[in-house]
Amino acid sequence: MSKRVLVTGASTGIGAATVRRARSAGWEVLATARREDRLKALAEETGCEWITADLTVDEDVAKLAERAREFGIDALVNNAGGARGVDKVEDGKIEDWQAMYDMNVLGTLRITQAILPIFRERGKGSFVFLTSTAAHDTYPGGGGYTAAKHAERMLPNTMRLELVGEPIRLIEIGPGMVKTEEFSLNRLGSEEKAEEVYEGVDEPLLGEDIAEAIMWTLELPDHVNIDSMLIRPVAQASNTVVARK
Repeated sequence: MSKRVLVTGASTGIGAATVRRARSAGWEVLATARREDRLKALAEETGCEWITADLTVDEDVAKLAERAREFGIDALVNNAGGARGVDKVEDGKIEDWQAMYDMNVLGTLRITQAILPIFRERGKGSFVFLTSTAAHDTYPGGGGYTAAKHAERMLPNTMRLELVGEPIRLIEIGPGMVKTEEFSLNRLGSEEKAEEVYEGVDEPLLGEDIAEAIMWTLELPDHVNIDSMLIRPVAQASNTVVARK
């Protein structure tokens, strides 16, 4: 029987790449995001199923969890999230910090809480949390994002202790510099500023690189848990050290 996975934030970037990679490996996929047009296009391309949902809205999460139960998922890829702004801590906008916490932490918490009972009913399951190298380090102008990602990372770290002995895997993957069509654009507000992020880096990571890692962790034997995996391009040594030409 084909395995089944729910992928959040599936309308673009790493999420969409994960849907494509999972489908190519024979998995059945339930894709979710806020934008219906993107999900429809992805479904036409890959044959995935889809449902719109905003993970910051309780009613949407309840609807999504019910669909996931009917779908019969074996894994949840917690990919939805995002960043806003690059202000110093002293200049940080409360609304930006709140939005990042809502997207990266509370949205992930909501869907994780909703899916855990389904995994218990099925007798096993795998959670994958897409955090960031920002969950392990920090950098100037990244206070709000790194704070949110550090908090998100504590979800799988704590759940491993709370669920030890249950057949439920808790996997964290922390990507470094990944060039996707919207992450830096949404964060910085213009295509010019978004492109500056990758100046001098010939080969940043792509969504497909992270999707490959996600699927590798999920296709390992059920007794194998990849606690934490950091992935950076060769041109990035840390969040603050990047090759420049």
